[in-house]
Amino acid sequence: MKVFLFLFFIAFSIQLFSQQILPESERARVVDEVLEERFNTLLPKLMDDTGIDMWILISREYNEDPVLKTMLPAKWLNARRRTILLFYRDSAKGNMDKLAVARYNIGKSIASAWDKEKEPDQWKRLIQLVEERNPRKIGLNFSKDHNIADGLDKTDYDELMTNLPKKYHSKIVSAEQLAVRWIETRTEREMVLYDQLVDITHDIIAEAFSEKVVTPGVTTTTEVEWWMRQKITDLGLDTWFHPTVDVQRTSEKREGHLYSFSGRPDDMVILPGDLLHCDMGITYLRLNTDCQELAYVLKPNEKKAPDFLVNALKKGDDVQDFLTDNMITGRTGNEILAKSLEDARKAGLRPAIYTHPLGIYGHSAGTTIGMWDAQDGVMKDDGEKYPLNPNTVYAIELNTTVNIPEWKRDIRIMLEEAGFYGEAGFRYVNGRQTEFLLIPRIKEHLGN
Repeated sequence: MKVFLFLFFIAFSIQLFSQQILPESERARVVDEVLEERFNTLLPKLMDDTGIDMWILISREYNEDPVLKTMLPAKWLNARRRTILLFYRDSAKGNMDKLAVARYNIGKSIASAWDKEKEPDQWKRLIQLVEERNPRKIGLNFSKDHNIADGLDKTDYDELMTNLPKKYHSKIVSAEQLAVRWIETRTEREMVLYDQLVDITHDIIAEAFSEKVVTPGVTTTTEVEWWMRQKITDLGLDTWFHPTVDVQRTSEKREGHLYSFSGRPDDMVILPGDLLHCDMGITYLRLNTDCQELAYVLKPNEKKAPDFLVNALKKGDDVQDFLTDNMITGRTGNEILAKSLEDARKAGLRPAIYTHPLGIYGHSAGTTIGMWDAQDGVMKDDGEKYPLNPNTVYAIELNTTVNIPEWKRDIRIMLEEAGFYGEAGFRYVNGRQTEFLLIPRIKEHLGN
């Protein structure tokens, strides 16, 4: 009987979320439809904008270029053998060639352009395709500043340059701007999906930070972390990092920022009066979330969080506002960081901002607005000159230090929410936290 009830509980719990989560076959359909739209409407524009009329991506199985991996259809979990993609844009004629120097078509959008029986040498066939089109610029994925745009390995680069006629060598350029724009730019349909992803993430956190999971005096932070990880798995989702949960309380000193990610004590028992913080994200439909929220564990006879913590949370929201108000097209991450910190400090706040691009990858490519250990700005090799572009998503990740006289210590209000920057400005993808999650939830129908 106990086993049956346990299985029923698991099935019921999953069902609460599965109304929002597609089965594998439907996920594949959506992924491929989104990918086809990106190839047909987004890629031509990005090639025009960056001035690269030919883009060549080369990968071998299990050693995929991070950009090429995002171009594979849902049924392709990896490249096959050596996979070579060639995109050619003739903007004057409005034409776009999407070709694979491979034995197979790659999904619906990329047609195989290699008949091995007619031309046994894959490299020679690639060169034929290049010579037929005679491009002005040939973009390759090598980059010092953007790791995601640096996916061409040395062996394939050497093979390409050995086979490519000398007259084309001077046309080789880094495709880093094109690669980053491909990774960072979201379509309208992707943003519809993104709202659902963040909603699911919020739901998981809300359940984790509730009496369903946390029994004060019994449950540990480690147990909540593993509950989150298991919940993600049970829902048929993935995560790109292990969830974390940490505690701030009156009897504990404030630790350094790294404490939230490493060095925290395992199995810390959660107690009434604790301020809980989590960091959790999911991977679904080839998009990623990254969310940090806060909960307060009610003491006996408390019905809300103490005012001093409520006011502290408001200060965290204020830092978010200073940051998002300064997100303006064309500004670099360092410029946005410097102005946001200046504005927040003038308002009497003690901020730290470390916001990163979010999307196809968790720590994705695009405009980096600070790092937790680089509050004076990121250096050149981290892409300091890369400007903010519209139709991009960011993890609005930051904290503010607040002195709590009642606890005789400083605390950090650490927040992170997905935000979209579009032509009309900034908006949160699925809202942001403005009130603490309470453990346990208040039962309004009960009297004192």
